[in-house]
Amino acid sequence: MKIVLVAPEIPGNTGTIGRTCVALDMELVLIRPYGFELSDKTVRRAGLDYWKHVRLAEYDDWDAFLADRRPPREALFLFEDDGAAGTVYDPEYPAGAYLVFGRETVGLPGEALAAFPDRTFRLPMSSPHIRSLNLANAVTAVAYQAMRPWLS
Repeated sequence: MKIVLVAPEIPGNTGTIGRTCVALDMELVLIRPYGFELSDKTVRRAGLDYWKHVRLAEYDDWDAFLADRRPPREALFLFEDDGAAGTVYDPEYPAGAYLVFGRETVGLPGEALAAFPDRTFRLPMSSPHIRSLNLANAVTAVAYQAMRPWLS
């Protein structure tokens, strides 16, 4: 399974997500542009001494990612606050799933959402006082749910 971050903006979130990827043996795929330098010490600080173990792939943009990886439609799971395909709890995630998240401030790019509306899910929240979760928290919650069949 892979975590895909499209244009992440906050280095600490990316570092923390990298640490989660190491914990779950997931690849981290980063799609530019970034809101920071990948060598930023904040990324490494959040990833602690685990960052060197992150299986990392980088792409210049969403189209380059799709062209290179050619993920099957059924392996793509995009996550947005208003995902129309259901909640994170609905799908059965295949071992080769791509769990895709957008930038902290605006989410996924419009072209990704338009191309995959049936593959866009949401993490439910009960309180009307919250618009969204921190990206690192949302990714971790989704990753553990997706990996559930393989965790003991």
